[in-house]
Amino acid sequence: MNYTREEAGILVQALPYIQAYSGKIVVIKYGGNAMIDENLKQGVARDIVLMHCVGMKPILVHGGGPEISSLMKKMGKEPEFVNGLRVTDAETMEIVEMALAGKTNKGIVSLINGEGAKAVGLSGKDANLIVAEKADGEVDLGFVGKVTEINADILIDLLQHGYIPVISSVAIGINGESFNVNADHIAGEIAAKVCAEKLIMMTDVPGIYGSYGDESTFISELNTSDASKMIREGKIGSGMIPKVEACITALKGGVPRTHIVDGTKPHSLLMEIFTDTGIGTMIMQ
Repeated sequence: MNYTREEAGILVQALPYIQAYSGKIVVIKYGGNAMIDENLKQGVARDIVLMHCVGMKPILVHGGGPEISSLMKKMGKEPEFVNGLRVTDAETMEIVEMALAGKTNKGIVSLINGEGAKAVGLSGKDANLIVAEKADGEVDLGFVGKVTEINADILIDLLQHGYIPVISSVAIGINGESFNVNADHIAGEIAAKVCAEKLIMMTDVPGIYGSYGDESTFISELNTSDASKMIREGKIGSGMIPKVEACITALKGGVPRTHIVDGTKPHSLLMEIFTDTGIGTMIMQ
């Protein structure tokens, strides 16, 4: 194969980033349509393995809302949401755990292993990785939780031995009960705890807009103060709120850079990490 100058230039452009991030931890929140499309799933797995092969230490945190809803319907239970949060009674929590810690988690692990790396699937219940308590709210959502503690020793051990941790958003309570916790929030908490160099949130849109839907108002860089103000003013809403909150949590915990990228674009991870311009919204302190 004859490489073009453009292809060689791309490789050269990536070199300083490979050098800068070699040996550094990068936490990736994986979700949205990138988890549904089989080609995109395969591409994400390859990107993560490439990151691993050039010396980076990726940690993958995933959700799986569509998979949960699908399994619920198959079992004759209709999904119910309040303000975007899934009402999670005891039976639903069992389904959540089956879908996330079982099928979805092990499917991602298999894809990464198939690309030549060594991935290990975890839930928050493994080694008490994610401890949670019942989330507060005006409506009782059942076993919906909020993170109270991250015990990251198992993650550090796995990374040191060359494994890629793949974490589902099931947490454990102090009495051994399971909790369904927002995967975005978990990613932010873990990134802060492991002193990650980057947190990358993969979603279904290019990033943050000053006026949603108006491409001319796309924001490539944003600080935490302005991001919090946009949430208060309702300029950031719906599913983007927990993603921005996760970025703020990570930044306050010492993570230097956080990014929100469109996971439906092929190789968005590599474009964000290894190019000068990146492709999403970067949130900084």
